[in-house]
Amino acid sequence: MTAFSPETIQNLLDEQAIRAVLHRYCRGIDRRQFDLVRSCYHPDGWDDHGAFRGGVEGFIEHCRSGLARYERTMHFMGNMFIEVSGHLAKAETYTIAFHRVPARNGKPPRDHLVGFRYVDDFERRGGEWRIKKRVCAFEWTRTDPVPEGWDFPPDVLRGIHGSDDTVFAAPQ
Repeated sequence: MTAFSPETIQNLLDEQAIRAVLHRYCRGIDRRQFDLVRSCYHPDGWDDHGAFRGGVEGFIEHCRSGLARYERTMHFMGNMFIEVSGHLAKAETYTIAFHRVPARNGKPPRDHLVGFRYVDDFERRGGEWRIKKRVCAFEWTRTDPVPEGWDFPPDVLRGIHGSDDTVFAAPQ
């Protein structure tokens, strides 16, 4: 059996804590739980999402207004490369963001997909990892019409924004 050094174990714990922040962020965005999104950043954190560059509170308001135009979103994270160095870390996370655009202005419903990477500087303060600085590096985008009949029937459970989503139901 291989024994792991305390430093190796701490590094694994730090990486897992950073992954948890990244997952929490996506849930917060997709469920429109902006306090959850806020909890991923240090209060003096900074975000560059291309269309927005600035502090956390401004980013939250940007998300609140910008996400309102979509019926739903879903962020999928793939490759994660996390390098921890003491109380600082760098993370690169490959992401695909799905956005369902409702029919409007004579256009049919559309699916808008964006491939990009979150490039994050993390900092551990008071034992807690949070984003200090985020930059989105965009790779590709695609928008497709949703053909008629290609949506779920009305009796299928759908994801919804906020705390009424099924994920927040009490265990049974």
